[in-house]
Amino acid sequence: MSKPLIVVTGKNGQLGWEIQQLAEAYSEAFEFLFTGRDDLDLSKPETIAPFFKNHQPDYFINCAAYTAVDKAETEQELAFTTNAESVGLIAQQCALVNAKLITISTDYVFDGNGTSPYTIHTATNPVNYYGHSKWMGEQLALNNCSQSIVIRTSWVYSVHGNNFVKTMLRLMNDRPELKVVADQVGSPTYAADLAEAILKIIVSIERGNAHYGVYQYSNTGVISWCDFAGAIGRIAGRETKVLPIASVDYPTPAKRPSYSVMDTSDLVRDYGIELKGWEESLGKCIKLLG
Repeated sequence: MSKPLIVVTGKNGQLGWEIQQLAEAYSEAFEFLFTGRDDLDLSKPETIAPFFKNHQPDYFINCAAYTAVDKAETEQELAFTTNAESVGLIAQQCALVNAKLITISTDYVFDGNGTSPYTIHTATNPVNYYGHSKWMGEQLALNNCSQSIVIRTSWVYSVHGNNFVKTMLRLMNDRPELKVVADQVGSPTYAADLAEAILKIIVSIERGNAHYGVYQYSNTGVISWCDFAGAIGRIAGRETKVLPIASVDYPTPAKRPSYSVMDTSDLVRDYGIELKGWEESLGKCIKLLG
């Protein structure tokens, strides 16, 4: 009997790369196919149906996305095509071949006006176009494939790719002090932890424990970007002073939600996922970065 095939898009992104690192440990149970833009380009929706004709996956993990939050304000068409239209077409194709779809979304589907963790039932209200395009992708995935799981995540970082942790470490090499916004709070997510959670979900589905719909995942704990930067410096043994500033003092083309904390209890309840604290995971990542 052939092993179930898991297709993973965005192999060069943070999450896709982290899933690749874990694939070997799951290779007895699953076949993996990792794709980059050369194999499947979500900015070209016409490539999706031919891809499915050639590869009939049992599971499709969509880690590919348009993630340039500020540029999305002016590149709306490209953001929509990649994050919404193509996700809808992938979901359609998954339904045709009876594949399960796991697609990644964002805390940016919320407006940031909350004061307690957003549940999966909290009304969405994106404040920037990137968030809007990801929200549209959620709807299309859920509407076009009944076996869809949307996982919203926040503040993602990894040893691979570009992210806040690596940027801070780089800046701390040559600056005595840094100014970082202190009025945006959320929960960081180590991509390696999320990668592990996704593969555990698939194992759980294979064993007959399948739940579909919207879920939320991050590491536990709530901090500001300023606190996060301070912790990065402390764990990495840097002397750089981190000074708090307000969002208004650091204007960006796209508005950011000021409160991004999500309730992750549904994922814990339905799939038995164990969540790790942000500080423990940050320590692991910084150690790997050396």
